[in-house]
Amino acid sequence: MDEAYHSGETADLVKTSSPEDRLHARVKSEGLAPERDKPLIEDNGNGGSPQNDKARQKRGGTVKLVGFLVVAALALGGGYYWFTSRNLESTDDAFTDGRAISVAPRVAGQVVALDVTDNQFVRKGDPLIHIDPSQFTVSRDSAQGNLDMAKAQFAGEQYGAEIARKNYPAVLQQSQAQLAVAQANLFRATADNKRQKSLPKQATTQQEVDAAEAAYRQAEAQVQLAQAQVFQNSPVPQRIGVADSTVGQLKGQVEQAQAQLDQANLNLDWTVVRAPQDGWITKRNVEVGTYVSPGQQIFSIVSPEVWVTANFKENQLDRMRAGQPVKIEVDAYPHLDLHGHVDSIQLGSGSKFTAFPPENATGNYVKIVQRVPVKILIDKGLDPEQPLPLGLSVVPTVTLK
Repeated sequence: MDEAYHSGETADLVKTSSPEDRLHARVKSEGLAPERDKPLIEDNGNGGSPQNDKARQKRGGTVKLVGFLVVAALALGGGYYWFTSRNLESTDDAFTDGRAISVAPRVAGQVVALDVTDNQFVRKGDPLIHIDPSQFTVSRDSAQGNLDMAKAQFAGEQYGAEIARKNYPAVLQQSQAQLAVAQANLFRATADNKRQKSLPKQATTQQEVDAAEAAYRQAEAQVQLAQAQVFQNSPVPQRIGVADSTVGQLKGQVEQAQAQLDQANLNLDWTVVRAPQDGWITKRNVEVGTYVSPGQQIFSIVSPEVWVTANFKENQLDRMRAGQPVKIEVDAYPHLDLHGHVDSIQLGSGSKFTAFPPENATGNYVKIVQRVPVKILIDKGLDPEQPLPLGLSVVPTVTLK
């Protein structure tokens, strides 16, 4: 009866009571006796105890303090960054640069010996390749023979010119003497002829008169002949000049033969291609047996001198000047601590020297920030045992003064 009564009471409570009352009734029916005054469900309303309010206020103050510290740290960090970087200009559009000299033979021929290999360091004057010298040796010997023959002809003509300087005046004097003799003979023949014609016929014969007339005419002809010879032999300076000009012509032939011999010797010497400067062998494209031609590139030699070409934006150049210090970081060798200085700024942007420079006066114009190459010399920090290849990416940082 009691159990049924209690069961009925519990059922009525479930129908009419609140959830909290139903929970208390269930606990009581199961023999549990919790304290009635202890709340079984926490209050989730807006109200709360003073301890909760103090905790919330403490948490709010901590959040505000942390936020303030974060903002202050960001402001200090930004100020420090601005203060330390306001006099710095940097770019990652920068590369190591240097002199790469192309090596080409001056004569054509087959390569018979190769004295270097890839990436080998050579000194100025070191032999690189040897070209077959056979044909150049023959050309040299032929040029030597032509020179010897020209020298012999020149020496003979020199002797002839010396003789001409003495003979031509002597010949002129001889012809003048013969003219004087002819004139004397003419004078005597004229006198004899006049004498024969002035004698009476009884004192002479017609034969003697004819002989005197013939002698007179013959003497007159001899004078004319002597005069012609004098006239012919008179241009002594001109004749000597002809001999001297012949000597000069042969002298020119000697010089020409000497030049041909010199060229032949040069060609023979050029069969050995030598290094034009100190540096490393790169881009080798020749082997033993290769036929090379004049001007054909067979090597490139990279000089030991290396600098940095940095392409700064045009709005970074306002305070940049030659001589300003530069710190350089090399991507390939992060351990290197390179320091240098600005050497010069190119007077023209990179686009100005391209194969097809922009024509901004035609079509629609879109402004593009230009970059200007800046040459930076490396002062210290290079490792002699680890040379920098050309074209490596670097990051230079210029300290503006």
